[in-house]
Order: sequence, then C-alpha cells, then structure tokens
Amino acid sequence: MSGEVWHNGFRRALRARERQIGFWASSCSNLVAEVLGLTGFDWLLLDGEHAPNEVPDLIGQLQALQGSPTHAVVRPAWNDPVLIKRLLDSGVFNFLIPFVESEAEARAAVAATRYPPRGIRGVSMIQRMNRYGTLPDYFERIDDEIAVTVQIETPAGAQAAEAILAVDGVDGIFVGPSDLAATHGHLGNPGHPDVQALIERLGRTAAEAGKAAGILALAEEDIRRYLGWGFTFVAVGTDLMLLRQGATALAAKYR
Repeated sequence: MSGEVWHNGFRRALRARERQIGFWASSCSNLVAEVLGLTGFDWLLLDGEHAPNEVPDLIGQLQALQGSPTHAVVRPAWNDPVLIKRLLDSGVFNFLIPFVESEAEARAAVAATRYPPRGIRGVSMIQRMNRYGTLPDYFERIDDEIAVTVQIETPAGAQAAEAILAVDGVDGIFVGPSDLAATHGHLGNPGHPDVQALIERLGRTAAEAGKAAGILALAEEDIRRYLGWGFTFVAVGTDLMLLRQGATALAAKYR
C-alpha cells in the first residue's frame, strides 16, 4: 500500500476526460460497498447528502473498498469546510460537493480540501489519510491528489457553470437532473425538453473548458444520450433501486 496514495486514478481520469462508469450507494452498508467494489464499476458514490451516512459509516465503506479497483467518491451533506475536513482526515480523496451555485462557492470547496497556503484545511499530524503519520512526504504531495467535483442543480449554478469550471482545483461538474428539473419548474420531470437542453449545454460547457462532466441516469436511453453529449463520469444505477426492483420482481414471480 506504500505508494498507492500518490496515484489517485480517478482524478487522473477526470482530468483526461476518460469515460468512468459509476454506481450510487445509499444503503450505508460496508458489505454492500464491498460487493459493489467487485463488480467492475470505475467509481462508487457514497452518499452523505440524501442517505443517513455519518463519518464512521463512511470509514467502514472506505475500508470495504480498500484494495478494490473501484474508486470511492463521497458526497458530503453540504459544502461545509468542517465536514470536509473530517472526511479528508477519514481518508476521502474524491469529493462531490452538492449545491454549488457560484465561483466563490466552488473556490471555497477547493480551499476546504487544501492545506495552507493553498487552502484552509486544518492540520492533523496523525489521521487515517496520512496512514497515521507514516507517510513522510504526505504534506508536500497530498493537495495534488484530491479530486473536487461540484454539483450543478439550480439556475444560479447553471448560469455560473463557466466560471465554476474555471476555478483551479475544480476537476469537473456533476449535473443533478432531478434537482435541476425541480429548480427550473419541472419537478419530477427531468426529461422535459428545456431541462434536457440545459443538461446538453452544461456538458458542452465542461468539454469546452477541458474538464469533466458527470451525471446520474437510470434509463439506458438517457445514459447513452448523456455519454453522446460528452459526459464522462456517469452513474448508471443505485443500490436501493436495484434491490427494490430485483426483490419486487422475485416476489411477483412466485406469489
């Protein structure tokens, strides 16, 4: 494990705009994370915004993915430097920051993940990310191994997308179709033509900035359309929905 910390393949793939297919985990289960880490996804989103994951829960899931080729990406509950600091010290390298609406908020997200003078991250000499103080060159190198992606979910965020993408340290944007639809007056209808046109524009804006665009989609038709629009890190399913659908189909089969 000695050198793996310096090879965040997920960040490198984002910056190269390589296709990364992911999956959404909301079950708060280290066993589920461990199973999903064996299935071939490039990345797994561990959700702390719309799932009751707390820091100890996330540490268990990070441990379950250790040694897996699947990269853990964590979405904290908010763009909060205190929470982000705790997640960093717990070993989180890849962040999806929700509800970013401006260049200033994007800069704040990046600053929360960097040590001074590049940011405001507090210094702990012994924590999980630096392998409890056993990495002698940790402070010199770690800032360049943290991936920050920010979620665009509102009219303000969409309008500021170009400025957000220009922030040094923002590795990409992630479109939340449901929230984007809701905040544009189409609650429950992300397939509305206006919403789809905006999603396409955001993907194109990211590509023009040379940065990655991500999205969550559950229907194959949508997934392939977004990939065709230049989205490069796409989540194609969720653990809770897969469990519900599979269990419902199995119950109906034998009832």
